[in-house]
Amino acid sequence: MKFRLTCLSAAMALGSTLASAPSAFAASPVNVQIGFAAPLTGGQAHYGADFRSGVQLAIDDMNATNPVIGGKPVHFVLDAQDDQADPRTGTTVAQKLVDDGVVAVIGHYNSGTSIPAAPIYAKAGIPEIAMATAPAYTRQGLPTTFRLLTSDTQLGSVLGDYAVKGLKFKRIAIIDDRTAYGQGVAEEFTKAAKAAGATIVDQEYTTDKAVDFRSILTKIKEANVDAVFYGGADTQAAPMLKQMRSLAIRSTLLGPDMLQSDNLIKIAGEASEGTLAASEGAPLAEMPGGKAFADHYKARFNQPVELYAPYAYDGTMAVFNAMKKADSTDPHVFITALKATNMKGVTTTELSYDQYGDLKYGGVTVYKVTNGKWVPLQTVGTK
Repeated sequence: MKFRLTCLSAAMALGSTLASAPSAFAASPVNVQIGFAAPLTGGQAHYGADFRSGVQLAIDDMNATNPVIGGKPVHFVLDAQDDQADPRTGTTVAQKLVDDGVVAVIGHYNSGTSIPAAPIYAKAGIPEIAMATAPAYTRQGLPTTFRLLTSDTQLGSVLGDYAVKGLKFKRIAIIDDRTAYGQGVAEEFTKAAKAAGATIVDQEYTTDKAVDFRSILTKIKEANVDAVFYGGADTQAAPMLKQMRSLAIRSTLLGPDMLQSDNLIKIAGEASEGTLAASEGAPLAEMPGGKAFADHYKARFNQPVELYAPYAYDGTMAVFNAMKKADSTDPHVFITALKATNMKGVTTTELSYDQYGDLKYGGVTVYKVTNGKWVPLQTVGTK
């Protein structure tokens, strides 16, 4: 396997170095802490667990090479914190990670936690590589923000354009959960759909804790729409789909975050059939390193990849590569190399960042539930 061969080659190379200069590496490795923050409890815990596993796998692989940075052997350690998908808890967690002495943070997961946490990391000079997709995350004028996924600007734009030009929907209703993510992706979808010629006939709002949507769905049905777009998480989308089907509203478009372990399909059952959703990047099987990563992940965790682990792995490896290039684990030193990242990863043949810290080549795939499974319809923007 590619990962094991890489680790083996690095270990052999290090063994040769040790043989020629044993005194230089006699000291025990220095622990270098990598921070992580995401929801590890509550309704979004399955997102956080998948995210954390990708980071942990990258740390395991890097440690297996017995890395030497700045002339010293180092050992990377994960400092994982549960931000509960709550903005206030997120800032508390951010300060804790800074106080713990982490040199980089892979996280947070949600836009609503990533955005308020970002200034805390920036003040300490610590890069934050977040799963957050809200455009505002990287538009705060901070030099330490980086993104693991395509932003909502591209996601919403691609799906909005596809809904009108590809699916021929003309009258569309919008629902969002008022979170930074849900509101952001809904706004971008709306702009793209309007630009493509659609009419937004109704716009409704809910929360990320709601379970009953019948009142707003009844209003939408009376507006005689072709489709409904929902910006939010699958924990709300699943009961919403069931209630939509009971009202005979058939066409549903969903923002990202709907493909984790087919969670939405399991909860919504037959109501999910025909539902469309967009997700960042390409399907795992179509990623440049997807097959090898899937095998490697299964061997390590004894379960299949859900969705976010490959992106978490690539983002963590980008940090390690920046440290090696700068020959330093000091974030004030290696952040320049991180900004100049240009590497081949699991998810892409060219992982690089623009001036904001957004991915230069963030692809989008549109999926449809067919016979109880997510089936990819179209992928655009990948490299």
